[in-house]
Amino acid sequence: MNEQIRAREVRLVGPEGEQVGIVPLERALQLAADVDLDLVEVAPMARPPVCKLMDFGKFKYESALKAREARRNQQQTVIKEMKLRPKIDPHDYETKKGHVVRFLKAGDKVKVTIMFRGREQSRPELGYRLLRRLESEITDLGYVEAAPKQDGRNMIMVLAPHRAVKASAVAATASRGGPRERVAEESTAPAGGETPAAGESAAAGETGTTADTSGQ
Repeated sequence: MNEQIRAREVRLVGPEGEQVGIVPLERALQLAADVDLDLVEVAPMARPPVCKLMDFGKFKYESALKAREARRNQQQTVIKEMKLRPKIDPHDYETKKGHVVRFLKAGDKVKVTIMFRGREQSRPELGYRLLRRLESEITDLGYVEAAPKQDGRNMIMVLAPHRAVKASAVAATASRGGPRERVAEESTAPAGGETPAAGESAAAGETGTTADTSGQ
């Protein structure tokens, strides 16, 4: 709900941003009525408060458009997961690497997980060498954000896209005319399936204070 301006005097700003000066509130309301505009309090904590002559409906509409455009161009942080076995077949490795490359090109981070089973747990160096190999083969697209570390039966490394790669992904998304409806995490199982998880998005609102000039 819009609140009425309570000060007796206001510092008035014209519709083009020009400084009118300090005037009585009644005079400011009359000026707004004369030009068929609203008197909007833009700095209520100032002494005296600052008010501006504007079309408040048009202002809210344009603010909503800007907020929508900002959300459209926003790049959400997305983490994908790729799971491999330490003794992965060369063909399967190339397939998995292709997924990692695709994720990085899309501007997403990738958590690469090496899964050890049975006696493989006594050979962590196999997983370490595999992760280092993958790192060396994607250096043009990304870098290691979190170095390989053992986590129970798994070894994990996190890859992130270079800034230029991510910027290119954002530009490509904007050129398609809409945001990427992406999930916060997508896991690719050893068999090659992809399972999405829920993501979050946030939108900002616009508020303002205006004085009704009708009947002035």
